Amino acid sequence: MSIFDAERTRDRAVAWIRDYFREAGAGCPAVVGISGGKDSSVTAALCAAALGAERVVGVLAPQGRQWDLDVSRALVAFLGIRHCLVNIGNTADALFASLAEAGVEPSRQAKVNSPARIRMAVLYAVSAGTGGRVANTCNLSEDRVGYSTKFGDSAGDFGPLALLTATEVRALGRALGLPATFVDKTPEDGLSGLSDEENLGFTYAVLDRYIRDGVCEDAVVKEKIDRLQAANLHKLRPMPVFDPAGR
Repeated sequence: MSIFDAERTRDRAVAWIRDYFREAGAGCPAVVGISGGKDSSVTAALCAAALGAERVVGVLAPQGRQWDLDVSRALVAFLGIRHCLVNIGNTADALFASLAEAGVEPSRQAKVNSPARIRMAVLYAVSAGTGGRVANTCNLSEDRVGYSTKFGDSAGDFGPLALLTATEVRALGRALGLPATFVDKTPEDGLSGLSDEENLGFTYAVLDRYIRDGVCEDAVVKEKIDRLQAANLHKLRPMPVFDPAGR
């Protein structure tokens, strides 16, 4: 069984973020989309530890009314970071209305993924206004099964959690001193009314054990994880480009 050293990983991640900003954005702030979940909470906490709270900008971007917005507010207050709230509800509604006027009926997938892409546009707008760098908050478990939106939450300038499983992210959050409210909040997409694990059909604990130890005792679940990984590799690989020189 793999053993995760949360304290050592915390220290190395903080150093890595400092090095990144020293090379790619000296004096720049980190711009972090804040959902109140473990990934954005841990990312924001790492950035605050690495750069100082004054160099972290949290962006709260609810789509209309968001039942757990108070958790996001509590997180930025706990960390003492600057924040802004940009409600994307009207923007998403306008997009879907314009599509309908053009004779394009937005599919369920479009309605799920478009808000994530709008949020990323908001993050880069804030980044442009502050001279910042946008944090990618995705973790290895989500990326493995494609539980992210291409050019949405899967985008960003730097990704401190990209090679950490969901289980490891929680442990890292505890090592950072984050309250359980943020570390153990049930992950969900905020649209379907279901948790991530209900949507996936298996738990992150099962997925993480398969990722780290290669063990998945349920053959059906193993097949599903393998299938999801294969189907979603395009989200992680660089965009294929045509080489006119034929190389």
